[in-house]
Amino acid sequence: MLELFKNGGPFFYVLLLLSVAAVALIGERAWALRRSIILPRNLLDSLADGDSDRLRAACAVNPSPLGRLIVSVLDHLPWSKSENISALEVKARLEMAEMERNLVFLEIIVGIAPLLGLVGTIYGIIPLFGDFGQALSGDNALIAKGIGAALNKTVMGLVVAIPSLVAWSLFTRRVEGLALEMESLCDAVLRRHYLSRKPGGRDENAA
Repeated sequence: MLELFKNGGPFFYVLLLLSVAAVALIGERAWALRRSIILPRNLLDSLADGDSDRLRAACAVNPSPLGRLIVSVLDHLPWSKSENISALEVKARLEMAEMERNLVFLEIIVGIAPLLGLVGTIYGIIPLFGDFGQALSGDNALIAKGIGAALNKTVMGLVVAIPSLVAWSLFTRRVEGLALEMESLCDAVLRRHYLSRKPGGRDENAA
């Protein structure tokens, strides 16, 4: 292992730094995208309550993306339903951007780690081919050892990129799933409050 670091060169150390960054990003997103953070159980239990003040209080006690979206709905209840939905969509995009924070850096690592490994391999092989003719009449084991050391960078790039790609895909799907669930819950709150305001349960401003 020590020999691997010794022969790795600058590209290997860059890939090592990327691996540390990837682990940190994966850990941060895994913690931030927990269901209990995005959709607190206490807040979900409070959604059945039709009282706006109690629901707002529950959102204040359980700060979360879902809570902030519900507060947006409650803040704009004096508006028509279509206007409220438009305001909610803007707020939802902001919450989605926050949930997707740092995923772009993980995606960048997925793209550049294999390329850095490949460039490092090529960079390490070029000098070997310069001495290839001389090596034919000497010790070919030195050439083989040099090629092996150069290929380690490609392997390192893939080792960094593959887990990062898996994590990025899982987090992206998790964000999409949580967003759909929040959309459904907010839609239920909208319907309940606007239907309760109209005689006969009809909303003349429904979009």
